[in-house]
Amino acid sequence: MEFKTLRNIENSFKQIRLFTFVFAILCFGVVSIVVYKSYSFAEEQRQKIYVLDNGKSLMVALSQDMSINRPVEAREHVRRFHELFFTVAPDKSAIESNVKRAFNMADQSAFNYYKDLSEKGYYNRIISGNIQQRIEIDSVIADFNNYPYAVKTYGKQFIIRASNLTIRNLVTNCQLVNSVRSDSNPQGFTIEKFNVIENKDVETVNR
Repeated sequence: MEFKTLRNIENSFKQIRLFTFVFAILCFGVVSIVVYKSYSFAEEQRQKIYVLDNGKSLMVALSQDMSINRPVEAREHVRRFHELFFTVAPDKSAIESNVKRAFNMADQSAFNYYKDLSEKGYYNRIISGNIQQRIEIDSVIADFNNYPYAVKTYGKQFIIRASNLTIRNLVTNCQLVNSVRSDSNPQGFTIEKFNVIENKDVETVNR
């Protein structure tokens, strides 16, 4: 009788240990699922931007990986720089305004090129001759596999005089480095080692 009682007690302890083990496994599984779900939820929230609309309603905009748009922003940065730098009107204040905005997008190399043109009297001839100059960018080719990014730009300059229109090929190269975004530099790049490779007349048309 005592032996049977001992066997029952031993079996009871085995069952308790088994139930305890199973319960511990279940608790561990539940905790693991909760932690995983919490981490996933936190990651999803990081991919969202919350915007207050006049301090009243809350709108959610999904954010995109910056690296996806970076090549587009780089080409736009280079394109905008060339438009500002090479679009010239026969007005001193307009020229200075454009080049100052262009300088915010580039380093000293752009200023050095501007200074060289100024010393050669290029801008004075534009003003005295009442010449308009504009640029059309054909393509911006950049290598995003290596940093700093090497960029080559192809475009055409249109030099409009009272008597004729001169079309020039323009080819430049530079390097792009990441910079701080600002109102004057929204893409967050800086142009370095700016250089004009080719700038020659292609065609002159009488007006």
